[in-house]
Amino acid sequence: MQRILEPELMNEEEQARAYAAADFEEPHSHFIELFQAAFPGLDVTGFALDLGCGPGDIARRFARAFPACTVHGVDGAEAMLRCGQQIIERDREVHERVELVRGYLPGATLPRDSYDAVISNSLLHHLPDPAILWKAISAHAAPGAPVFIMDLARPQNREEACRLADVYMPGEPEILRRDFFNSLLASFTVEEVRDQLRQASLDYFSLELASDRHLAAWGRMPDL
Repeated sequence: MQRILEPELMNEEEQARAYAAADFEEPHSHFIELFQAAFPGLDVTGFALDLGCGPGDIARRFARAFPACTVHGVDGAEAMLRCGQQIIERDREVHERVELVRGYLPGATLPRDSYDAVISNSLLHHLPDPAILWKAISAHAAPGAPVFIMDLARPQNREEACRLADVYMPGEPEILRRDFFNSLLASFTVEEVRDQLRQASLDYFSLELASDRHLAAWGRMPDL
């Protein structure tokens, strides 16, 4: 099945509210667990960058997992950030260590030029040009910084995409089911991401399927 692009930004108010209220406990907890497994024993300190943070749930979870770090989340969708900011302000554990920033890649103005860790969940499939993500990582990850990227993996056909939507979106608002289905169609295969990493000179990163619907790529940036 060929890739079918979906809208790059998720900026509808209804869409943002649905994502902010949705139960992403399983995949978002899995993201943190996979990061910790990829970099065993690592205590992230300093500043971490979450590219395509949406309403900031993974940024908050990352800040909880690594209490010595500050997380800057960047996203181009203002509606998502508004919903996320309201949630973060109520989270006394991390609200002083998570900052959400509106920025459109490429060219987003970030609070810092360089970050001690870079993460991203489900941004890649939104980009018409996947090189945008890998260039942003190369531009903003400090030497030696751990990088962990997770995204959906494109199924073989639309029927499989429908099955996954039925399995993982039961009882969710129709807008979430629709977006999940469209995101599966817009995502990349492991082979395609491997080629992207090669073109970005990041082909030493590890890359594998992380679940029946996710792939993950991770590694450290070269030391100077």
